[in-house]
Amino acid sequence: MAGICEGRATIVTGAGRGLGRAHALAFAAEGARVVVNDLGVGLDGAGGGEGPAEQVAAEIRATGGEAVAHGGDIATTQGAASLIATALDTYGRLDTLVNNAGFLRDRMLVNLAEDEWDAVVRVHLKGHFLPLQHAAAHWRAEAKAGRIPQARIVNTTSGAGLLGSVGQGNYSAAKAGILGLTLVSAAELGRYGIQVNAIAPAARTRMTEETFADTMAAPEAGGFDAMAPENVSPLVVWLGSAASEGVTGRVFETEAGRITVMEGWRPGPTRDKGARWTPTEAGTTIRQLLTAAETPQPVYGAR
Repeated sequence: MAGICEGRATIVTGAGRGLGRAHALAFAAEGARVVVNDLGVGLDGAGGGEGPAEQVAAEIRATGGEAVAHGGDIATTQGAASLIATALDTYGRLDTLVNNAGFLRDRMLVNLAEDEWDAVVRVHLKGHFLPLQHAAAHWRAEAKAGRIPQARIVNTTSGAGLLGSVGQGNYSAAKAGILGLTLVSAAELGRYGIQVNAIAPAARTRMTEETFADTMAAPEAGGFDAMAPENVSPLVVWLGSAASEGVTGRVFETEAGRITVMEGWRPGPTRDKGARWTPTEAGTTIRQLLTAAETPQPVYGAR
């Protein structure tokens, strides 16, 4: 029986390990032809090589699927352009882009170096924007030529972007930026047949298995491995398929067997004086409004 992505060409960035690898394998299992992108770097962004990407691509081919490795830096214009070109040159089409690549340089804010800030924002936020931009340019050209695509983009944010995470100011800011990018791109690109959504996954990867060792540990006696990255991939595959028609501009938190539609900033308690407030009046009003407001969710790691 054909899978829900049969014949579709899919790009997954950061697909050499962890969540990206799980996504690539899951797309292939549903019939997609996959471009497996990965720089092959360490957790700190050092090193590099196509080894992990090629290993995943070979794993897909060994099961009868179609896959090609791409080792370019997708946080550069050249790398992002070459990523999209790889799909088009290899498969003659592009249907789905999964932006997943990232790494960490955790530090408390007062100790966070400028280059550590820049590196994380570059890989996560710019590494989402550039592939998205190049893919969207291709799909827009297709739409203008009368070939409206069923195009899908799945971005990867985090609970750190939704709520914040102590010791991860750079990562939290980048992941929050991805939320804004998702909402704007969904609004701008819908006319061209492009749907854009984001997931906020929780799973055991190189980025989480040490930082959250207790939470991410695999079960000792078998049973359901709640933090296995493979638990996240079915949602990503569905969002990346034609079956998700009409779902766009949404953020989903997902882990284990749970999927949650996240609801972002909405107006809460409000009061309009109809004139300018004095500072004292503003302060009194704020305290009254906060009493009526919902208590915010705590930042991860806050005590």
